[in-house]
Amino acid sequence: MSSHREAPEIAKDPVADSSDLYAFVSPDKPDSVTLIANYVSLQLPSGGPNFFEFGDDVRYELHIDNDGDGRPDVTYRFEFTTEITNPNSFLYNTGPIDSLDSRNWNRRQFYSLTRVADGREHRLAHKLPCPPCNVGPLSTPKYAELVRQATYSLSTGERVFAGQRADGFFVDLGAVFDLGTLRPFQQLHVAGKKIFKAEGEPVNATDRMNVHSIAVQVPLSRVRRRANRYGAADRASVIGVWTSASRRQVRVLGDRVAADTSTGPFTQVSRLGNPLFNEVIVPMAKKDLWNSLPPSEDKRFARFVEQPELAALLPALYPDVFPNLDKLTKAKKPRADLVAILLTGVPAGLIDGFTNATGDVQADMLRLNTAIPPSRRPDRFGVLGGDLAGFPNGRRVGDDVVSIALRAIAGVTVPLVDKTFRPDAAAAAVTPGLSAADVTAPFLGNFPYLGTPYDGFNNPPAAS
Repeated sequence: MSSHREAPEIAKDPVADSSDLYAFVSPDKPDSVTLIANYVSLQLPSGGPNFFEFGDDVRYELHIDNDGDGRPDVTYRFEFTTEITNPNSFLYNTGPIDSLDSRNWNRRQFYSLTRVADGREHRLAHKLPCPPCNVGPLSTPKYAELVRQATYSLSTGERVFAGQRADGFFVDLGAVFDLGTLRPFQQLHVAGKKIFKAEGEPVNATDRMNVHSIAVQVPLSRVRRRANRYGAADRASVIGVWTSASRRQVRVLGDRVAADTSTGPFTQVSRLGNPLFNEVIVPMAKKDLWNSLPPSEDKRFARFVEQPELAALLPALYPDVFPNLDKLTKAKKPRADLVAILLTGVPAGLIDGFTNATGDVQADMLRLNTAIPPSRRPDRFGVLGGDLAGFPNGRRVGDDVVSIALRAIAGVTVPLVDKTFRPDAAAAAVTPGLSAADVTAPFLGNFPYLGTPYDGFNNPPAAS
């Protein structure tokens, strides 16, 4: 995942570990913005009798900052409860689940949705049912219908969904973490030299795996601030988005499971803004600290953005391929381009017709300029590909964030702030070699956009 198992402590707590975050103007409803956060990742479809679910003791939240201070102005809070229909059965279901109130479904999960804004909490919905996990063709024969039943339109204008989806992230994880090895289908040569060491086709390590998603589609009028503290019209349309998960400070174990209790205030244990930020920017010794802090404190980590470790590793791993990047890194010149992309937003004037700047506060958030309409023909490389509606302007489900991030770190965005810098020829071609086409479950054209989760009967394929 773009931020799965990215810190030592949260790696032990997958139920509260955020793996991917998306924020984009809804392509099928451009007067709204869609926010999706994935948790409980790396789910093998086959399982049981205990299938995956949200944590009843975890508070999941989607945060929106619309005044640039790195603190939430609007928060959508999801809290879950689980009910067992037949306490004398070990089975998840005793027959086909054809509706959300099916008597055959033994372990059902519900959630409440609360909107927090201007210091006030407003309960938007209570005890909304989640769909079941996609067990198999006999247990969940019409899964798309169950998802339709579990997608709710609220009287306040939001649409909401919480439940299992197919993981849409794509990355050749085994290769990338084997000392940055890249193995695209076509080996890349520059000046007669082969750049990539490894042969073979890339493998999408997260394909045929599921996640649990919280998703909300919000009218633009509910996320924008009419007049923010900057007073600039272009900034009034820009929002910052992140997700967090929190647990009670104390858990008391009794002599029976039913006697376990959690008490005390909620403490944040996980957060996620830009993909890969904590994973490849923040050093190991500070990752747990980063997960506990709000984005407004990210100035503490700015030096790791200004001089990212990966920028020094690329020339070392691929000698003579990135000479210009090597000189830039050794000069210890702060990467103002990466600071703009990850911590402050891109100011007006650097890219024609585009800005998603939120001001001077350095904060890791997905910044989305909601005034930019969805693209009719999305480019998977987002802004780097000339598509201003894509990452790092928010993040869509099909954006190739790994390639975009690698190319930015390799130097393709340095000329935005330093016209004298010439990126290495290889910088614009760096890629793990995967795209959304390598995700077996196709994305949907409408809410909740992530594909139908893989069922346990057919995945992995019997032939394998």
